[in-house]
Amino acid sequence: MHQRKVPLRMCTGCGEMKPKKELVRVVRSPEGEVSLDLTGRKPGRGAYVCRSVECLRRARKARRFEKAFSCQIPEEVYARMEKEMKQDAE
Repeated sequence: MHQRKVPLRMCTGCGEMKPKKELVRVVRSPEGEVSLDLTGRKPGRGAYVCRSVECLRRARKARRFEKAFSCQIPEEVYARMEKEMKQDAE
């Protein structure tokens, strides 16, 4: 029997390689809007982060999303992502 290869992605917060299904995708749409992609299906450039608010805060502090997407990300976008992540965890 052939075992399927599990796709790995790096968390932008802690830098650990984890299976793609354990991470949340943050996407910048073609229009330039940055948001959480809980389904993993939205079109646009993606970066991954663990499902913990702590990793999201680390990535924010190190400006890793700005580097990944080559654009400035407003504070309210981070606040919205943090709120969505807390709701998803419940």
